[in-house]
Amino acid sequence: MVFSKQREVSHLELYWQEKRRGQRLMLDLGDEGVAEVGGVRETKRGFDAFAKTVSYDPGRAAKGLGSMDEAKGFVEGHRPWELFRGTDGVAVQPEVRPTPDEE
Repeated sequence: MVFSKQREVSHLELYWQEKRRGQRLMLDLGDEGVAEVGGVRETKRGFDAFAKTVSYDPGRAAKGLGSMDEAKGFVEGHRPWELFRGTDGVAVQPEVRPTPDEE
């Protein structure tokens, strides 16, 4: 699914969601769908984190972070949801959501 980065959306939710071996930062765009904007994965060497971008930027990924919270802070610090218009003032919801049943 392709998401328009130029459209403003009236209904937005930003939340972490459980995924296999980690969590993903999801932006719910209402009728436009849901976009994954970042993620954290647990590895043998710690936690890997990434914040999505529209171009290649190795500074938006990190490996071997010490904890899930540190890795999530890395992702949130890059504010990847700002790739979408109309996200001013949106905040990450504190509760982590479970993996959807369809996966």
